[in-house]
Amino acid sequence: MGDFRIVRGDATSPQAKGPKIIAHVCNDLGGWGKGFVLAVSRRWPEPERDYRQWHRQRAGNDFGLGATRLVRVAPEVWVANMVGQRGMRRGSSGPPIRYDAVQRCLDALAVHAEERAASVHMPRIGCGLAGGSWQRIEPLIRRALCERGISVTVYDRS
Repeated sequence: MGDFRIVRGDATSPQAKGPKIIAHVCNDLGGWGKGFVLAVSRRWPEPERDYRQWHRQRAGNDFGLGATRLVRVAPEVWVANMVGQRGMRRGSSGPPIRYDAVQRCLDALAVHAEERAASVHMPRIGCGLAGGSWQRIEPLIRRALCERGISVTVYDRS
């Protein structure tokens, strides 16, 4: 069983040794510019650039709900762009979060983490602009990652 811990800090500055993956949830519209992605972009330009290109070329690739793509930002650090929200605004069908898509993203993330022997670092994914419930997200993380032996650290800014 992998460790699961919640700490105060910045997920873009993961506190661990060895390979690390910083995971976050994106929308399926190609929009990047609010929430945690601003902190990612301040630190590294590659994840935003890759996400926008991935979206632009979506007719010929796997971009869509449930898709996960890793972008290397340092020798032992990757950012996982995980498409887990439909659109960007709350509508008649509720908040943008799609828990089934987040589950698929986390399952793919587990494979990437195992291949790299990496720990995973994240804010409380899906609970900001996506409008998700941490009570629903945390068990998904524990099942997909921790139960496979992957250590997870969740960062709270305050």
